[in-house]
Amino acid sequence: MGRGKIEIKKIENKTTRQVTFSKRRSSVIKKTHELSVLCDAHIGLIIFSTTGKLYQYCTEPITMPQLIDRYLQTNGLQLPDPNDNRDEFFHEIEVLRRETCKLELRLRPYHGHDLASIPPQELDGLEQQLEHSVLKVRERKNELMQQQLENLSRKRRMLEEDNNNMYRWLDEHRTATEFQQAGIETKPGEYQQFLEQLQYYNDNQQQPNSFNQLAARLSEIDINYHLQLTQPNLQNDPTAKID
Repeated sequence: MGRGKIEIKKIENKTTRQVTFSKRRSSVIKKTHELSVLCDAHIGLIIFSTTGKLYQYCTEPITMPQLIDRYLQTNGLQLPDPNDNRDEFFHEIEVLRRETCKLELRLRPYHGHDLASIPPQELDGLEQQLEHSVLKVRERKNELMQQQLENLSRKRRMLEEDNNNMYRWLDEHRTATEFQQAGIETKPGEYQQFLEQLQYYNDNQQQPNSFNQLAARLSEIDINYHLQLTQPNLQNDPTAKID
């Protein structure tokens, strides 16, 4: 019973593909050698694997380069001569060198060199080009400076806002501390409104220097807060007089 026909297509499994390549490569090289010996033929075989590894066979005593030269001569082909390409490269390098020298000579007047040999008409054109370049540079510099000023202004406003918030918090804390030390109590929700009226009054009057002046000022402010001075316990104070 003969083997079934195998479909010729790429083997997807990598391991199976590598095993098949190794076996069939050996078979192909063996058959090539047999054909060369039996028929006295000159055969050259070149194989590259999927990994780029080279396998080759050439009929002895001929070498592979000799066999390739024979193939080229038979078909009227010729490999490119490396010396010819070298001459072309040297020519291109020389052309590029001359172009570079010309560009450097054209740029020297822009740096203020070799101006004695330039006629007045060309000097006028050179001056206009330089002025235009300076104008573009100045515009770009002003644009960058404007952006920096805007950034600094934005940072300054943020710092001023943080500073005002800090001063407001310190002022509220100081006022609350003075009220606690004086024994003045306020109802919840009325302290902030009281501070706003006190701040408005302080903005139009001289700042108080003591708590007595602050208490006198409180009597002048028309507010609806329930401010209650804590009274001492007269029963515990034997020196207190009752009217």
